Amino acid sequence: MQVVDGKHTYQGRELPRQDEEVVDQGLGFDIQTLVNRRSVLSAMGLGAAAFGLAACAPTSSSGSSSSASATATGSATGSATESASADATVDVDSEIPDETAGPYPGDGSNGADVLEESGVVRSDIRSSFNGPTGTAEGVPMTLELTIADMANGNAPMKGAAVYVWHCNRDGEYSMYSESIAEENYLRGVQITDGQGKVTFTSIFPATYSGRWPHIHFEVYPDEASITDSTNAISTSQVALPQDVCDTVYATTGYEQSVTNLSQITLDSDNVFGDDGGASQLATVTGNVSKGYKVALTAGVDTGTEPTGGSMPAGGGGAPMGAPGA
Repeated sequence: MQVVDGKHTYQGRELPRQDEEVVDQGLGFDIQTLVNRRSVLSAMGLGAAAFGLAACAPTSSSGSSSSASATATGSATGSATESASADATVDVDSEIPDETAGPYPGDGSNGADVLEESGVVRSDIRSSFNGPTGTAEGVPMTLELTIADMANGNAPMKGAAVYVWHCNRDGEYSMYSESIAEENYLRGVQITDGQGKVTFTSIFPATYSGRWPHIHFEVYPDEASITDSTNAISTSQVALPQDVCDTVYATTGYEQSVTNLSQITLDSDNVFGDDGGASQLATVTGNVSKGYKVALTAGVDTGTEPTGGSMPAGGGGAPMGAPGA
């Protein structure tokens, strides 16, 4: 504020209220002041709109101005996060080996086909669905698979369909083993999220004669592809660590698995034996009372021809004495 010819002025304009401060000159004076400021900022290349947001915030409340600033900062941070997510890669060194689907896939390649059933896309696979009502008993287990798209720079494979199946606490497979042929539990499909992940709620599987404890899975390009098993772009298995198996098999209901596990090693197994399950051995955390989390990252290369799905040469133990895996 200046005095010119005995009058108080501001930015070359005479104050309408000579005895008051600049901030108390009334709405009309304030609007003209803002217009003048915008013109200056525009000339400086800063943008009138950006200034308007700050200038319109109440000067008596620093919180409002801070909120506007935080919002702008948050938007920038969010954009950076989204960009980082888009550029994210999955830490994987090699493609997961193609393995046999065994004699009990339930994907239509060997009789039964759960993938044609309504409701097969589900996360909790402990109970049967779409008619059958049985529920598999056993130590709780959560299975988390992360699928890396190796043909796309190890980016998370988003939107892929992952079909998972495994035996129950007695070493039997639903839809095949005589006592549970009418059930379809411990089978289900999930669609990978933006991180390439799927998660299933299940029970810890047994081990039957001639095979190391394992979980089967198939990867399909998308949900629509699961109706034909030949569309699978990868068929493999998850190996379970011995120390965890020893602990689980010491609990009620898994008694036969104690004997079966003592007769097999990862190196002698007809599926994992070629490399000791080097890229298929899961990371497991948890305990018997609260359940275990089984996690594995699988690299899938859509540029290679799938070779899995068939039964392994030389047989190798399965429920009811049938060959397979």
